[in-house]
Amino acid sequence: MSGTIRQEVTFTADPARIYEILTSSEQFSKASGGAPTEISTEEGGTFSCFGGMILGRNIELVPNKRVVQAWRVANWPEGVYSLVKFELQEKGSETLLVFDHSAFPEEQGEHLAAGWHTNYWEPIAKLLA
Repeated sequence: MSGTIRQEVTFTADPARIYEILTSSEQFSKASGGAPTEISTEEGGTFSCFGGMILGRNIELVPNKRVVQAWRVANWPEGVYSLVKFELQEKGSETLLVFDHSAFPEEQGEHLAAGWHTNYWEPIAKLLA
């Protein structure tokens, strides 16, 4: 478990809107094309996205600033989690999202890096359009 991904994405919305999409079952499901989503809004609470394909637990939730999660793909070995962090920085009328994903199986890095764009950044941008 040594893979790392760092991505920066700018969205035309304020940090509160991006935080809402990342932490609201309804908003994230809407962004992901209606896929079943359950996201707890509390630290320590669990989440399940894309009909249970992505699972985890909220480690830290700082409204409109940061989301840190223990994150896993459902077909990873039981008990194997990686760490994801979404940092939100207000830049005028936009938000810079600085994303870090670490401690995942290294051989999955390329697939995961592409997946963040396809399954998170592009759908969020489309929802905001």
